[in-house]
Amino acid sequence: MALPEMPVAAEREQTQNAASESPSAAGRDRALYLADVISDTPARNTIVLDIHQLSPFADYFVITAGSNERQLRAINRTISERMAETGIRPERTEGTPAGGWIVLDFGDVLVHIFSEELREFYKLEDLWAEAPTLLAIQ
Repeated sequence: MALPEMPVAAEREQTQNAASESPSAAGRDRALYLADVISDTPARNTIVLDIHQLSPFADYFVITAGSNERQLRAINRTISERMAETGIRPERTEGTPAGGWIVLDFGDVLVHIFSEELREFYKLEDLWAEAPTLLAIQ
């Protein structure tokens, strides 16, 4: 007995659900590489969260902080330069060092660069507490 054909929309949804359950190895590698790049900056308390089962818009968060505007600028510049060397540029950048929060959107990886004060205020790690931590660098 043959199974009934699945409508195209249902098939597409099934494919998207399967994709959201298994993030790409490239995304994981990119997130870990970004954390490594950040470790060469004055950043503090960098973590990589695997949010793929909790989020429809990204698979990984890389969260870090700097002590002052100059450090936020240096962290942002270093990430942008090192990723550009690999041929990868953020799809979008939001925020400024003066604002205390910069988000770099690399598609499957979002990098959050906070001032220490705003990181403590927003507590993304607490909001995404269900997400497994892949890496933590003090």
